[in-house]
Amino acid sequence: MNSSKPSLKQKFTAWLENASMLDDAMEKDLAKGSDLKAQENEKAVYEAWEQRQKNRHDTAVQEEHALYERIHHWTMTGGAKTATILYRLFCIFVCLAVTAFMLMMVLDMPAYGNANSPVNNEVSARYIEKGMEETGAVNIVAGMILDYRAFDTLGESTVLFIAACAVLTLLRIDLNRHGLPTEELIAAEADDRHHEPKDDVILQRSAALLVPIILLFGIYIIFNGHLSPGGGFSGGAIIGAGMILYLNAFGFKATGKIMNFRVFTVITFCSLMFYGLAKTYSFFTGANHLHSIISPGIPGNIFSAGLILPLNIAVGMVVACTMYVFYALFRKGGM
Repeated sequence: MNSSKPSLKQKFTAWLENASMLDDAMEKDLAKGSDLKAQENEKAVYEAWEQRQKNRHDTAVQEEHALYERIHHWTMTGGAKTATILYRLFCIFVCLAVTAFMLMMVLDMPAYGNANSPVNNEVSARYIEKGMEETGAVNIVAGMILDYRAFDTLGESTVLFIAACAVLTLLRIDLNRHGLPTEELIAAEADDRHHEPKDDVILQRSAALLVPIILLFGIYIIFNGHLSPGGGFSGGAIIGAGMILYLNAFGFKATGKIMNFRVFTVITFCSLMFYGLAKTYSFFTGANHLHSIISPGIPGNIFSAGLILPLNIAVGMVVACTMYVFYALFRKGGM
């Protein structure tokens, strides 16, 4: 019976083990409490930082609004008058500066008719003395701009094409992705039809008589550009004016049968490509002193002056199409 009862030593050992387990449990509880307290402290610090950031943001927004209100109030009261005065003074200063600069340049120019003027050099003499022989063009100006200085004329034609592309990009009203007219296009066409002449007999009969004559005269100016005053730029401007007159008389529906966006792109692309390829051949043969198969011909004949006649035609087509496209886009936003 005594052996079944725990001894005093066993009881003491068990008590020590229980006390140790209790200490471990207490330590764990304390550590857990410390972790929770640390998390709560960290959360409180983060919330305080967020609140300070929000306060700073709100303060900055309020200051910005206050500054905007002060600027707006200033512009609505004395600021508008001050800005107007400064703008006018700046414009006057710029105009006076440009005028003074131009006058200084004019004073430094040689006298009119002076033999020592830079323009009276061997280049001008070469144009006058050898121009007809080397280009085959009776019109010295046409020979100069389409032969001696054809690269400059290519740049001018390219500028016209780029200007037309820019206006198309800014003003053209396209169809939607399904190929149907947009509300903006429908409104533009309705507005144009409202202002378009309705069976104006005088305008239409006059246009029917004058447009063929204008177009024929423009073609004559282009084809005769290497023989007398004229050429691609002036003839193309005349043809463009004739097309605009026809548009005003008969409307976009009738004009669209012969001139639309596709026709414009094809004509301008082909004209510029032909110009570039033709002059590339001339530049290559001339720079390498090679014989060119394109003969200047007999000066005075319609088919003479080498590439000047077809180049005049190309330039004329670009100018005519550009004029028409500008007018159509500014009027309706399309063709």
